[in-house]
Amino acid sequence: MENEMEKMDLPIEDDCCNTSSRKSHHSDAVKKNLVTRLNRVEGQIRGIKGLIEKDTYCDDVITQIAATQAALNSVGKILLEGHLKGCVVDRINEGDMDVLDEFVVTIQKLMKK
Repeated sequence: MENEMEKMDLPIEDDCCNTSSRKSHHSDAVKKNLVTRLNRVEGQIRGIKGLIEKDTYCDDVITQIAATQAALNSVGKILLEGHLKGCVVDRINEGDMDVLDEFVVTIQKLMKK
């Protein structure tokens, strides 16, 4: 898996997920990158809808769906990396080993198809 965060030279916040409020604390650069990617996914979804409305050949629509899924998976990978390097590491350092079980469940959710 490519290291998206390092590739973009974006800082990973040390206090990613405050355990009391369960809120993420991504840097502005990371948030901007994620929102840009999600805006692109949103546009792809609208495009797929338009293809279906125009009775576009099924294989072409499926190709666009696959591209959209890949883009959304990329967002998930970036979030997962930041969560692991920030939130999970911080909680382990605080002695909270339950975070490992939570992380496994999170990966399982991300990998569902």
